[in-house]
Formats: sequence, C-alpha cells, structure tokens
Amino acid sequence: MIVRTLEECRDSERRVASETWESVRMLLKDDNMGFSFHITTIFENTETHIHYQNHLESVYCMSGEGEIEVVGGKTYPIKPGTLYILDQHDEHYLRAYEGKEMVMACVFNPPITGKETHDENGVYPLID
Repeated sequence: MIVRTLEECRDSERRVASETWESVRMLLKDDNMGFSFHITTIFENTETHIHYQNHLESVYCMSGEGEIEVVGGKTYPIKPGTLYILDQHDEHYLRAYEGKEMVMACVFNPPITGKETHDENGVYPLID
C-alpha cells in the first residue's frame, strides 16, 4: 500500500514548477501503478501551450475557472466539477482567468517519472 499526503509531496522533489503552473506529482512511474497522479495548479491570468504527444491525460477541476482551447478547434470553459480528457494527443492552450487560479487533479498514461516539464512545443518527453 502507498499512502502519501499532498503536503509531504509538495515539500519534496515531487513538486515541479514553471512560470504558469505547479505540479505536485503524488504517484509516479516508479510506483508501478501504470499511471501517474498529480495535483496541478494553473496560476491565475496565465496561458500554457501543451501538446502531450507521448501521453494521454484526464483532468478534473477542483477549484478556479478558466478555459481549454484545442488548437484548430473549440474552446471549452473549465470550472469546478469539469472533467476533460486529452484522448487524441490534443494540442491545446490552457488558461486560468484573472483571480481564478485553477487546481486540477490529473492522471497520465503512460506515467511520468517526475521531473518532466514542457519543451518548446508543449511536449513532455517519453522517458523509459
């Protein structure tokens, strides 16, 4: 059995941050569950370009408000209770509105190792 708290993960190397987001990676590849689980905060009044070419992701919004814009497609509002699934390696922009920092629960398949950050194309590398 694995038991961890958000606080202990936040105070460890499982916390990874950039200018527009912070991700606390509570479950990683080396936990051997076949997926990774993160609590990710999208900072208010930011836009992040993301294109997971090597991963599928499901995201549940716990708090805050914003939107996801699929490149070449539709824009969807995000608020608490919204679930979106990136099942087609969808290239997108994630935006949190001013004063509305978003806190999201995220599941990745395949799992990430823990230190991944988006490259210049918004991609996490696939690390064995």
